Amino acid sequence: MTSIQDQTDEDLMKAYRDGSMAAFEHLYGRHKGGVYRYFLRSTKEQADAEELFQDVWIKVVNAREDYTCSAKFTTYLYRIAHNRLIDFYRHKGSAQYALRDDSSEGDFEQFSDEESLESILQIEQQAMQVKEAISLLPALQRDALLLQLEGLLSLEDIATICDTTRETIKSRLRYALAKLKQQFEGELL
Repeated sequence: MTSIQDQTDEDLMKAYRDGSMAAFEHLYGRHKGGVYRYFLRSTKEQADAEELFQDVWIKVVNAREDYTCSAKFTTYLYRIAHNRLIDFYRHKGSAQYALRDDSSEGDFEQFSDEESLESILQIEQQAMQVKEAISLLPALQRDALLLQLEGLLSLEDIATICDTTRETIKSRLRYALAKLKQQFEGELL
């Protein structure tokens, strides 16, 4: 018999549908980080990301009895997340997605080596620049990019989630990456 760690997401969801709480816990453990980061990088507020995150998992729990394996579980999960994010922005009256700036003042007293501190500060600065650059992308391009980065989804899966074609997603990603590259090349000049 296959151990729970070796089971596919789809098999775990079927097992959960059939009553296995351990299957759900393992499935949740596999995907909680990506889903949370997807919301965190798509919203301005940590509280909003947490609320959206909880809503998605509640929907998964409530829909378990009706779950049928018609697509990959990640496609199913991120489709729920994507739709919840769209509803969130509709409710707020904004079609714009924003990237949360989660930089916080860290306690660097533990670092006695100036070089280590300088390296950490440089990495944090670069991370903030990347977040800012992503936040400046048009919403559709940003959403496709975050679904790929955080959900580790294929072009086909992202197209299914966004209810569009693979080629459209491919174009959105190509334009997003070109804009990011252009922005960073501009900073290097």
